[in-house]
Amino acid sequence: MAFAVVAILGHFSKTLMLFFLPQIFNFVLSTPQLFRLVPCPRHRVPKLREDGRIEASVALIERPNPFTLTVVRLLSALKLTKVGVNGKEKSLTCTNLTILNVLLNFTGPIKEYTLTELMIVVQLAGSVLAFGIRYGLAGFFYEGDRR
Repeated sequence: MAFAVVAILGHFSKTLMLFFLPQIFNFVLSTPQLFRLVPCPRHRVPKLREDGRIEASVALIERPNPFTLTVVRLLSALKLTKVGVNGKEKSLTCTNLTILNVLLNFTGPIKEYTLTELMIVVQLAGSVLAFGIRYGLAGFFYEGDRR
């Protein structure tokens, strides 16, 4: 909230939105669970394994409807979730829809500090992208900044 107030009063709200690209991606990714299109378990954080590494947590989808199947298939095709099928019970499992679980889908089980470092790299990459858009491509995205 403090960032938003400073950005609005300082007239750089579009620039601030660019710096929040990873958080915006996380929200957009989470919307199917937040709006109950895909079941949302109480805890969506990664699971700690006995060997000290963490892995992506999963949600159980019992008797999925066609719309839920379409959403899950689309996310799976985009490599944002991993889907498991239980043919006997006609249910699915999919990794929870958070940026941490997406990173774990790509890396596999890793130590928590490694995931933290990876998330910092994602945030830094988002900030570099924001600077690139704001100062390198400003003429395309901002009115009045054409120099």
